[in-house]
Amino acid sequence: MLPEEDLKIIIKELGREPTLVERGCFLNMWSEHCSYRSSAPLLKTLTTKGENVIIGPGDDAAVIKFEDGYVLAIGMESHNHPSYVDPYNGASTGVGGIVRDIISMGTRPIALMDSLYLGPLETQKNIFFFEQIIKGIAGYGNCIGVPVVNGETFFDRRYSGNPLVNVIAVGLGKEENIVTSSSQKAGNKLVLVGSSTGKDGLSGASFASRDLCKSAEAEDRPSVQIGDPYSEKLLIEMTLEAIEKGYIKSCKDLGAAGLGGASSELAAKGGLGVHIITDTVPQREPDMSPYEILLSESQERMLFEVSPENVGDVLYLAEKYDLNGAVVGYLTEELRYIVEFRGEIVADLPIYFLTEGAPTCEEPSPAHVLEAEEGSKKYETPEDLKTVFLKVLSSHNISSKEWIYKQYDHEVQLRTVAKPGEDSGVLRITSKKGISLSCGCQPRATLLDPYSGGKMAIIENAMNLAVKGAEGLAIVNCLNFGNPESPEVYWPFKSAVYGLGDGARELSIPIVGGNVSLYNESDEFRTSIPPTPSIGMIGKVDLEIPLPSGFFAKFGDTIILVGETTSEMGGSEYYACLGVNNTGKVPSVPKNAPEIIKAIIKTAKSGKLNSAHDISLGGIGIGLARMCKKLCAKIDLSIIGKMKADELLFSESPARALLATAEPEAMQEILKDVPYTVIGKVGGDALEIKGTDFEISLSLKEILEAYGSLTRFMIE
Repeated sequence: MLPEEDLKIIIKELGREPTLVERGCFLNMWSEHCSYRSSAPLLKTLTTKGENVIIGPGDDAAVIKFEDGYVLAIGMESHNHPSYVDPYNGASTGVGGIVRDIISMGTRPIALMDSLYLGPLETQKNIFFFEQIIKGIAGYGNCIGVPVVNGETFFDRRYSGNPLVNVIAVGLGKEENIVTSSSQKAGNKLVLVGSSTGKDGLSGASFASRDLCKSAEAEDRPSVQIGDPYSEKLLIEMTLEAIEKGYIKSCKDLGAAGLGGASSELAAKGGLGVHIITDTVPQREPDMSPYEILLSESQERMLFEVSPENVGDVLYLAEKYDLNGAVVGYLTEELRYIVEFRGEIVADLPIYFLTEGAPTCEEPSPAHVLEAEEGSKKYETPEDLKTVFLKVLSSHNISSKEWIYKQYDHEVQLRTVAKPGEDSGVLRITSKKGISLSCGCQPRATLLDPYSGGKMAIIENAMNLAVKGAEGLAIVNCLNFGNPESPEVYWPFKSAVYGLGDGARELSIPIVGGNVSLYNESDEFRTSIPPTPSIGMIGKVDLEIPLPSGFFAKFGDTIILVGETTSEMGGSEYYACLGVNNTGKVPSVPKNAPEIIKAIIKTAKSGKLNSAHDISLGGIGIGLARMCKKLCAKIDLSIIGKMKADELLFSESPARALLATAEPEAMQEILKDVPYTVIGKVGGDALEIKGTDFEISLSLKEILEAYGSLTRFMIE
């Protein structure tokens, strides 16, 4: 139902009551999901331009230059609410939607990443969500032949009532084949191609812009789209062939608000109007109303702008690929959005009023936000440090995600160089160059300090690229927050966006697109999700230089710790494992983080680095353990300084990495302008760590058993 204030604005502008179809158009197009009415002012603070940016925010996906005439398209979307109501289809269609955003730009999808945030696996319901979401992503991605090369999975009780499913897709194409969603010429036809239109996904955009409640699983099931990856595969090939042949003037995926959203946005972006004839839309069910036809979010559909002389060619291609194809309207000089059904006009609106007229929400008054429960209180170091170490290593947030990525076909298309399980995935693009991909954020840090948490997300992902020798090219984001009308939600939202923006500017990496997902909270659990500003980042990597392994690879290598370790423990996995959440100060991003990242990239590019791993969740101790796949190490942390054992081992200070090399002098020369410490040697079948007042010895068997806890839990 349209909000009363919106209805008053619409009646005043139109001078009459809107029709049912018009109400549906406004309900969806003015929703937060489509109009960004709460977030637009904040998003304008982000730096979106750069020397490699061809198309930034505002299209289905961003496009950036690579080299040799190649371009990369990148986009990020959420499918949070649908994945709560129907986790398999919600996650599956999340993949399908972001892939269509990529192909609508004229590029072939070559990679997927998933950022997943779920409730702890302590209840059958959360286990069901987890299993079905993974199956949905795997089922769709595997069928269409696009590898999932990286991801993040994070568990916290506050996601139990509202899991988050964020998906990133990357496409590859030639610059001359790029197509946008900006209409070109009045008189051109709009051709709808793909699956038939049903009643699934009705009001999906407005559904994604409200809270979930106990009854959501039953009453909102019609708002969840049903995917068909086999039709999507055909649609990918048909779309790319039509673009290659020059038939397509502009193109837009049918996502939020269905045909209504795609047709109005495509026309308005090019400064034109549009006349839609709903009768001609291929329909899956009999006697569908114009409201249902126009606003259905049935999947696997694309809308093409086609010159009249090429309509027959496009319809022939649709038939060739066994897809439905039909002319459903035409572009007009008159700036109106007109919808016709059985010879009658059921909607006639000023097109810019529909697509850009949503009122911007006022910023809520400042509010008291969550602070650390105990300030900077320090807890006593546990006596049995080894037991705590293994508990942290075996936590589901840190343990191996092998159970997840083994279900994904991550080598299809034969581009994958670095597989899931390392800091970042790496794909080959040309014979000499590739891309590195990373995604995610640290929600607990953002909960305690939204600005620092946003900035840490940028630094952490840049570090994941750096240890592979990759320089950041572009960032996309998915801003997952609760109800923006609440001051307690809006202030962290605003602060996190500022943190993202400042972090990206300091690294000179543009934020080229993304998605905002608000109202992520549920009546069932009476809680909002933690602030979750998840991002995806891609960088360029030189494949003529051997990539450092994420694991210890050579006996006798010298291990170097890069960056500074501080005693701030707020938001750490260690504290979470002790049951002391919302405690302590979040580590600050060091001012020299950009210099540290550049230095690490140089060490990787030197060709003299055998192993490299970013230190993130869990700290130095966990980072070292994760590098012990076949070889272990002897480590001396006493030279770092006098810190408590648990702070030394588990602090999550950002902008740190572990490097292993047979040529330490050469690495030290590269690192001379940033903090670093030589801490040990690779070798042996046990990880031995000593500090000023502690010693821990973990056998390789103990490490692998603890690190495999999630996989073992899911298969037992």
